[in-house]
Amino acid sequence: MTAPTSNRRDVLTASLLGALPLAFGQAAASPLDPEQTIIRLPNQLVWTPTPTYPDHCSDRCALTGDSNGTGFYYTLVRWWPGYMSAPHTYTTDRFCMVVSGIWWCNSGPDFDPASCVPVPAGSFVRRVAGTPHYDGVIRPGTEPAVIAICGQAPVNYRLVDPNQPGWRRV
Repeated sequence: MTAPTSNRRDVLTASLLGALPLAFGQAAASPLDPEQTIIRLPNQLVWTPTPTYPDHCSDRCALTGDSNGTGFYYTLVRWWPGYMSAPHTYTTDRFCMVVSGIWWCNSGPDFDPASCVPVPAGSFVRRVAGTPHYDGVIRPGTEPAVIAICGQAPVNYRLVDPNQPGWRRV
C-alpha cells in the first residue's frame, strides 16, 4: 500500500525548506578553539610503565589531575595479559570504565585469580573506598585491557600485604 500523495509531498516540501538556509550562504560556524576544547589523539597520549612493575605489566596515561595529588583526576590504565594487581585499597571511590579488552576483577584481601569476574569493554566498575580488591588480565588473555579511571585524589593506595609487590604474575 502506498502512502497518500499529499503526505509524500509534505515530506519533500519540508526537506527542501529545511535546506534553504544552506543554499543562501548561512554564516560559517566559528572554528574550534584549542584553549576551550582540548583534544589529544591516540598517538598523542603519553603512556608510562607503572613504576616498580615489570615491563609489559601495567602502563598509565594521566589525562588530567593526579591520583596522588588533590582534587579530580582522570587516567587510563593498561593491564597486559598475565599480570594483575595485588590486593589493595583506596581511601576514595574510583569510577572505572573498560575501554577495550577484558578486565578481570575481584574483591577481597585474598588473591585468587581463578575467582575473578571478566568485565568486557563498555562495562562500568565502581571501586568502593576502603574495600580490598585486585584486577588485571589473566594469562590466557590475548590483548591488554584499557580502563578509564576517575575519582577524587588523593587515593592513598595501600597494599593489603605491604611486604609483597603491588603486582602478580598469573
